Amino acid sequence: MKAVSNNAPPEVGAALQRLRLARGLTLEDLSRIAGVSKSMLSQIEREKANPTIAITWRLANALGVQIGELLSDAEKAVETIRVLDAHETPTLPGAHAGYLLRILGPMELAGKYEWYELTLAPGGELVSQAHDPGTTEHLTVLHGSVELEVAGSKRKVKLGGTARYAGDQDHAIRNPGKSEAKGLLVVIHR
Repeated sequence: MKAVSNNAPPEVGAALQRLRLARGLTLEDLSRIAGVSKSMLSQIEREKANPTIAITWRLANALGVQIGELLSDAEKAVETIRVLDAHETPTLPGAHAGYLLRILGPMELAGKYEWYELTLAPGGELVSQAHDPGTTEHLTVLHGSVELEVAGSKRKVKLGGTARYAGDQDHAIRNPGKSEAKGLLVVIHR
């Protein structure tokens, strides 16, 4: 890491752009995933703005890297095995709807292949509008059971069961039970 002078904050723009492009993400993709405006991301990458610690943390979390990697201009050596600790896994909290979605797949595959750990509180639901034509979803229940609704048709999926269905139609995953339900959700875009 290059030395940081006492009178200037580190420039994170080059590292942010390098990491974003290495994952095949557009500014819009990263904006959506990290919850940071596209214009702010553009300003950071052009070194017109320096992010706050909170924004830097959200960006590192969204990119699946340690915060220090954003503060360094140096190219990091490729790791033979890359392990993300639980706190580094980006999450999409849907507390208002009773779900938590942990993004398990790498960001560079977003929009092609995505996999998530879905946790549904009792009465919780993940409701999705139709994805792009040809999209399929695969849901394996790891704890509890869920009710799946696709285009008005409903099916119960029990512990250990896997449902495969069209993701290009409106769909919902609900937990009508009295205990938490958990599943592995894989989305394949065509």
